[in-house]
Amino acid sequence: MPSLRHLTVSRQGYGAMGLSSVYGSALDTESTKTIHRAIDLGISFFDTATGYGAGHNETLLGSAIKDRRAGLTIASKFVHHPNGETATVHPRDAVHASLGRLGLEHIDLYYLHRVDPSIPIEESMGELGRLQDEGKIGGVGVSEADADQLRRAHAVHPLTALQSEYSLWTRDVEVDILATARELGIGFVAYSPLGRGFLAGSEIIDANDRRHAHPRFRPDAVAANGRRRQVLQQVADRFNATLAQISLAWVLSKDVVPIPGTRHIAHLEANWAANHLQLDAQSVSELEAAFTLGSTVGDRYPAEQLKLVPASPQPATA
Repeated sequence: MPSLRHLTVSRQGYGAMGLSSVYGSALDTESTKTIHRAIDLGISFFDTATGYGAGHNETLLGSAIKDRRAGLTIASKFVHHPNGETATVHPRDAVHASLGRLGLEHIDLYYLHRVDPSIPIEESMGELGRLQDEGKIGGVGVSEADADQLRRAHAVHPLTALQSEYSLWTRDVEVDILATARELGIGFVAYSPLGRGFLAGSEIIDANDRRHAHPRFRPDAVAANGRRRQVLQQVADRFNATLAQISLAWVLSKDVVPIPGTRHIAHLEANWAANHLQLDAQSVSELEAAFTLGSTVGDRYPAEQLKLVPASPQPATA
């Protein structure tokens, strides 16, 4: 099993964000069944956040694992200024609120969800470190930090994990962030390893799906990026696998912990089966040539959210 510093987790984790209507409506009863099936399969690492459904996600996950907590690693996240509010959320208040919603006395891993430009990262890490010393959290993490922020945070308190977007169509971390995490001994958790469903070939059918606001899901961007899925399909055919399984197998080959999320048990089971796929060097080369770093059309977030993540590299020019 992979390790995030002192935490041992399943080879894949489960990202619960989509269970709180981010990608359209979801039923709590069905979501709970999906979480239970994930545990049955062997998934022990579950990721949530205070901002997913304004606390709904933590409450849902906490209820689902109430009688199945043993052996699970639970991660959550907070931001200092949710939804652009002027009042500052203190890490201590955020942790206590998360503990209450999750119904836990201890959260295994707690992240600063986004680095706030108005608050030095050293302050955030210092307080999270004190909460770890008190036993309220097991590990300290940060999400979407650049290499410099990562070093500054780690210098204040040893980080357990960095969580950043990483997939075939989002390879930004390969410039210097992933190498920095490895140099410092920080585990890497890859969110959206299926490109928010794009790499799995999924379509947006719900009018309330948040992806409608994402530049990469505008019709022109989908058309431009979609041409490269032909290569993904060719590799999938070679392995008698799905697009999602090949995409996950590629991320898994990078020695990181992906946390794909799904509301559907059939998709969950198929994702888990990707653990058994071993891509050969030729397939990896073909995939990476089709999805070169920085070549994806469209920003990965809307403008306001883009301000809180590291800048994307520019496509290489001849």
